[in-house]
Amino acid sequence: MSACPAPAADPTASCHHCDAVCCRLTVVLMPEDRVPGHLTATTPEGLHVMARNEEGWCVAIDNLHMRCSIYEQRPGTCRRFAMNGPYCRSTREEYSARMRKGIALTLHN
Repeated sequence: MSACPAPAADPTASCHHCDAVCCRLTVVLMPEDRVPGHLTATTPEGLHVMARNEEGWCVAIDNLHMRCSIYEQRPGTCRRFAMNGPYCRSTREEYSARMRKGIALTLHN
């Protein structure tokens, strides 16, 4: 039995042409992750995660250069998130669909 072929990668997809959706996902930390404690948080459910700032961005993002400030120490989840990989594509598609819907507008007289 042969494996299903992977979907063809979009050659135009790159981090430079993205809204950095992956930097706003919840990243659950594993015991083997060596992330500095001041960059982590605990959810109400008790999950150890990467902390986020007020706007929902991962706190490890260097806002000036728009890159990970702990790249060499980044969590395993981030290491496995491949640019233009299946999860990247599906996350971008879901985000694009939400953005196309827009925000509901209600006018009151």
